[in-house]
Amino acid sequence: MTYSLAVLSSLLIPYAHSAPLAAAEPCTKEFLTSTANTYINSQRLGNTSSLPSIQASNFIYEENNVVKAIGSSSSLLTTALQIAHNRTIIDTTACATYTEIISTSPSPGHVVATQIRFSDNDGTLRPTLVDSIVTTQGDWLFNATKSLAIVQAEDWSPIPSTRSALLTAIDAYLDLWGNPSAPVPWGVPCRRMEGSAYTGSGLPTDSCNIGIPGGSQPPVTNRRYVVDEEAGSANVLCDFGAMRSGAPDSHEIRLEGGKLRFVHTLTVMRTGG
Repeated sequence: MTYSLAVLSSLLIPYAHSAPLAAAEPCTKEFLTSTANTYINSQRLGNTSSLPSIQASNFIYEENNVVKAIGSSSSLLTTALQIAHNRTIIDTTACATYTEIISTSPSPGHVVATQIRFSDNDGTLRPTLVDSIVTTQGDWLFNATKSLAIVQAEDWSPIPSTRSALLTAIDAYLDLWGNPSAPVPWGVPCRRMEGSAYTGSGLPTDSCNIGIPGGSQPPVTNRRYVVDEEAGSANVLCDFGAMRSGAPDSHEIRLEGGKLRFVHTLTVMRTGG
């Protein structure tokens, strides 16, 4: 059985700017990385058997803004993927992770954006929410092979930033839809991967400030944040109002010197996807 996100909105907190978590044990980078790796390995195997032992009693699995049983046939986690790329950022303040996955096999492939959130469960930190945006054939500008080539050519080595700068930048970028004058810290060069379309051509003048619709646009809502100050990256899962009246969507940014350097976006266009 599945439930709409609206029905469970009282359970799935918006995580606005992700307040620090109070827990019985520290939320460490090592702990978060280990759990994210368990998720990645489960997706690689298409087997969720290792997950129930670590999840909280109030655990929720959400895929494209719909809550599902994690082991159901409609859950991507029950499909084995040959993972060609994965990258995880860690948010010890919010006790959360974000993982980007690209798989080109089985065809036509998948590009996945997953946040995992944790809370104190009887004195032990456990995952309470796995929140995934899953794109495949039929989604916005989807081509897993092209996306893989793009990310493999990018350098996301850690460049520390501040939580405030990352939150301000990603909110300003998303605010462009509804506020074309939002103060985005545009960087040059900057390259945006939108599905598998890329604004960059390898020139020092590459810009992300192209192809952004002007005028009045429906806002980006239901923002869920993961911020990694050490990596200089932040991710937001959201409802993208300009498409499908709120398409499931992921945006990740990378700052260098306080300016946008990379933007990765995924948007689900399949009805029922």
